[in-house]
Amino acid sequence: MSKGIVLLAAGGTGGHLFPAEALAHELKASGWSVHLVTDSRAERFAGKFPADEIHIVPSATIGSKNPVSVAKSLFTLWKGMRAARRLLARLKPKVVVGFGGYPTVPPLLAATGMGIPSMIHEQNAVMGRANKALANRVQAIAGGFLPETGGPYAAKTLTTGNPVRPAVLEAAAVPYTPSTDGEFRLVVFGGSQGAQFFSKAIPSAIAALEPHDRARLKITQQARMEDKDEVVRSYADLGIPADVSPFFNDMAARIGAAHLVISRSGASTVSELSVIGRPSILVPYPYALDHDQAANAAALAGAGGAKVIPQAELSTERLARIVSGAMHDPAKMATMAASARNAGKPDATRLLASMVEAIAGGKTIAQFKGERP
Repeated sequence: MSKGIVLLAAGGTGGHLFPAEALAHELKASGWSVHLVTDSRAERFAGKFPADEIHIVPSATIGSKNPVSVAKSLFTLWKGMRAARRLLARLKPKVVVGFGGYPTVPPLLAATGMGIPSMIHEQNAVMGRANKALANRVQAIAGGFLPETGGPYAAKTLTTGNPVRPAVLEAAAVPYTPSTDGEFRLVVFGGSQGAQFFSKAIPSAIAALEPHDRARLKITQQARMEDKDEVVRSYADLGIPADVSPFFNDMAARIGAAHLVISRSGASTVSELSVIGRPSILVPYPYALDHDQAANAAALAGAGGAKVIPQAELSTERLARIVSGAMHDPAKMATMAASARNAGKPDATRLLASMVEAIAGGKTIAQFKGERP
C-alpha cells in the first residue's frame, strides 16, 4: 500500500531532472507514489523517469523587460497556477518538492497557498532565480552545495548534497588507479557550449604535447554533432584513439575509468566527480548569469579535488602543460582523486528522501536536523 503521493516539480533540463529522478527511485523503493510536474522539454527524459504520471503545467520565464513579453509571461504563469491548483486538489500530495527551473513556480506557489507541505532542492552553490522566488514560502531547503550557516534562509537549509544516479554509485566502487607510464585515459565533457569550446581547445592542446605523451593517450570527448567530425579528424590525424560523441550513455563508467577529467562545473558534474573520486580540471561556463558554475567549482577545488581555470586563461600552451603535468605526476593525481572522494556525498539521495518524508509528516526542518541519521 502506498504511503501517499509525493509531487516533484522540475524544469525540463537534465540538471534539474536528474536529481529529481534519483530521489524518485528512492521514494518509490520506500513505498511512495511519485508524480512529476515539468514542461514539454522533459519529454526526452520521460521514458527513464520513474513517475506514476507526468504532468505538464504552463509556465514561463520572465527574462525580458519588454512590457508585452512580461505581460504574456505573467498570464502564462497565472494559467499555470490555476492548472497546478486543480492538479493538487485532485492528487492530494503529502508534499511538493521543487528542483528549480520556472516550471516549478506554479506548483510550488499553489502548494504553499493551499497549505500543502513544500520544500525545494537547490543543486548549485548559488541559488537559482526560480528557487529564490520560492525560498521564503517553503518549509525547508535542501542544498547540493548551499551552506547551512549564513544567509537569509540558513535556519531552514540542510546541505544534503546532490542525488546521483545508480550508475555513479557503481562507478564510485572502482578505486582510482594512477597511470604511471602506460595508457592515460582523458575524459572531456560539458554542456553544449562547454563541448563547443572544448572541441577546439582540447585537440589543439593535445597536438602540442610531446609525441611520447600523445602515444599514451586514450580520449573520451563529448562534442556537438556539428563539431564531431572535425574533432574525430583531429585525433585521427594525431594517431590518438578517441571516442567522440554528443552523448554517452555510460559516462559515469567512463569517468570511473578516467585518469583525468576536463569539464564544465555544473552541479551534477561536480557532485558526480566527487562521489566517484576523480581528479579534474574545471572550466566554469563564463557567461552564466549567477556564476553558479564558478561557485560549484570552488567548492571542489577548496577540498583539493580539482583545479579551476577560467576559460579566458586557458590557452593552448597552458592546457598542454596541464595535461602533460598530470601524465607525469601520478602521485598528485592520486591525491586529488582521494580529496575529491572525501568531498563527495554518496548518501545524498537517502538523506534527501528522509528529509522529504519528514516534511511530508509535518515535521519542521529544525526537528529533522535534530533527528537526522
